[in-house]
Amino acid sequence: MWWRVLIIFLAYVLIGAHFLRFGHNEACIAFALSPLLLLIKSTWATRILQLGLVISAILVWGLSAFEYIQMRIAADAPWYRLSAIMTAVIAFTLLAAWCGNGIIEKRNQRKFFS
Repeated sequence: MWWRVLIIFLAYVLIGAHFLRFGHNEACIAFALSPLLLLIKSTWATRILQLGLVISAILVWGLSAFEYIQMRIAADAPWYRLSAIMTAVIAFTLLAAWCGNGIIEKRNQRKFFS
């Protein structure tokens, strides 16, 4: 289960670093501290993290990828490698969201006083 937490943490830190690059310090701090919700042993906290990752994959990485690729195409610069990198980042973020299901299942399997 520790590797699932690590993947979720890395995905949120990656999104935070994206916002830090553009000087949005508050968003960076919010995303970097979001994985602390995993300390709450409740399903809703993990679901909020999953929802945040899915929305970030679409709105942050998807829109950024579109804008960056359009800038490269307009400048007649190569854009294939950028599209591959951004696809991998989106896939990693969605993988991190999927890892939240495993955390919820592991928590539900644990029995108290056994």
